[in-house]
Amino acid sequence: MNPYFEMLEFPAVLEKLKECALSDAAKAKIDGLTPALGEAACVNAMAETTAARAVLDALGAPPLTMMKNLAETVTLAEIGAMLTPGQLSGAALFAVACKRVAAYLLRAAGQAPAIAAYGREIAPLEDLREEIERCVDDERVLDDASPALRNLRRKAEHLEGRIKEKLNRILQSSKPYLADGYITRRGGHYVLPVQRKFQSKFDGAVIDASASGATVFMEPRAVAAAQAELAQLAVEEDAEERRILYTLSVLVADHAGALRRNVKTMETLDFLFAKAKLSAAMKAGAVEIGGERRISIRRGRHPLLAPETCVPLDFEMAGDTRGVIITGPNTGGKTVTLKTVGLLSLMAQCGLHVPCGEGGYIAMQDGYWCDIGDSQDISQNLSTFSGHMTNVVRILQNASADSLVLLDELGSGTDPAEGEGIAVAVLEELRRRHCMFLVTTHYPRVKTYAEDAACVTSARMAFDRATLAPLYRLEMGKSGESCALYIAGRLGLMPRLLEEARRVVYGGRPEEAPETAAVDAPPSRLVRLAGKAPANGLSARFAMGDSVIVLPEQETGIVYKPTDERGDVIVQVKGEKRRVKHTRLRLRVPASELYPPDYDFSIVFDTVENRKAARVLGKRYDPNVEIVREKDDLP
Repeated sequence: MNPYFEMLEFPAVLEKLKECALSDAAKAKIDGLTPALGEAACVNAMAETTAARAVLDALGAPPLTMMKNLAETVTLAEIGAMLTPGQLSGAALFAVACKRVAAYLLRAAGQAPAIAAYGREIAPLEDLREEIERCVDDERVLDDASPALRNLRRKAEHLEGRIKEKLNRILQSSKPYLADGYITRRGGHYVLPVQRKFQSKFDGAVIDASASGATVFMEPRAVAAAQAELAQLAVEEDAEERRILYTLSVLVADHAGALRRNVKTMETLDFLFAKAKLSAAMKAGAVEIGGERRISIRRGRHPLLAPETCVPLDFEMAGDTRGVIITGPNTGGKTVTLKTVGLLSLMAQCGLHVPCGEGGYIAMQDGYWCDIGDSQDISQNLSTFSGHMTNVVRILQNASADSLVLLDELGSGTDPAEGEGIAVAVLEELRRRHCMFLVTTHYPRVKTYAEDAACVTSARMAFDRATLAPLYRLEMGKSGESCALYIAGRLGLMPRLLEEARRVVYGGRPEEAPETAAVDAPPSRLVRLAGKAPANGLSARFAMGDSVIVLPEQETGIVYKPTDERGDVIVQVKGEKRRVKHTRLRLRVPASELYPPDYDFSIVFDTVENRKAARVLGKRYDPNVEIVREKDDLP
């Protein structure tokens, strides 16, 4: 099995599909089920599933019967072997099933003509069935199989009655010599148990003896002739039975072609209706599939999750969009969303219905490339990061513009700064190749990439801040946070520590503030306190006037407004003010080394007109003078 299919849990879906099949051939076909690469083949496979589901809903399950040893039976008949009554009865039962399935498919013509057409491929086997049922049952050849057999068995029955009658008379007259008062059979002869000491006084032949030797089983001379005649009738009866079985075996051989064609048709129907049964069990339906590079899933569910608890997924990747980057808290459903999109796409390309309440569209892919879950490999001495990167390298070696790439927590398992750099580089390569890709992340720089890069969009998993509970609902076009600081605050982590964590993450030059202000501050004040200095006096990352390098463009800029609560910094580059994520900035020269403590930064950041107006208004009010301020809602 393709390892990427295993990451998407496709084998578990195939196991459920196999449970719906009856024949070994259909189960083997399911084991080898892979996505069709031709659009016509994909569309036809989906249409067949839809047609079979329509018939299943209208008429119930088809009366399919699979005889596991039927192929062996037909082969034995063709090479001239004599079939047993059980093997012949199995062929007759299969013929009955063929007749029932043909009638079932005839009734299905109104619901699905394409499925009903298989009924015309089922050859009639009535003559074979009738002859087998007339001659044999599961265990024996029937009396009416031939007049000769019937006469032989009647003669044997009459003769056997005469023998038993004589033995009963001898039993009564020879009681002193007998070890017990019963008639038994030994070596094909009716015998009486005689005490060994009276053997010479009993008129008959010894056939057998007991284990102890105290008893001998003797055939009375009075019935010897009749028993010889009975043995002869048994030989003739066996010969007649064998003649009948050989005749029926030849009849099976004559129908070998029809039997094999019917088996093939029944196996095909078994596979189609297995898909229909799985569709019904999963409450699934058809989706459109084709060559357009778009995916639309409306009210989709992961097929291995309980429908009553699974939150439906609405997912859209259309137009110029080729990549979606999903953010949100841990255990919020990002990985499940990733797997759901990949698994539903894979199922659809295999011709299976998918659990989408309102349908959708699935793009055909030439490959499904995934890195999901723990890639640690002890046998190869690979760390988690090394395992992930080995997988990512393999993906980059194979993924094309017609591939779907699914990456869970790309770049994780190593230094965050380096990890997010690798993540952005990998995503940019996938974007250049025009792959369709879906990625989950916690990294701020990857979130920024999703906002800035063409053909890439953001999505987030919804989170209830009141209850700290994930909602497992995907919101397209929005960027989320990991919510770690928020959750930690709600769970009681000291505000001082939260403030310090926020400073480390988001930077900013804080003002001096007493330690108690942070310690005593309730969680609701954390936003207002963001940016103030912690009591330990650690320096901030960016402040007004700092000279910085903007990555990845390597442009030089001056910080206009320090890091806000979202991690954004307003930087003036070439006279233009930009909003930049703090993770894209590298400090070049701090403001303390460039300007004196009382430096007027309006010289750097304000226009000449505004500075002149400020001087005038500082002396007197003039209604003709105004200061024009730039808006803060920078891109």
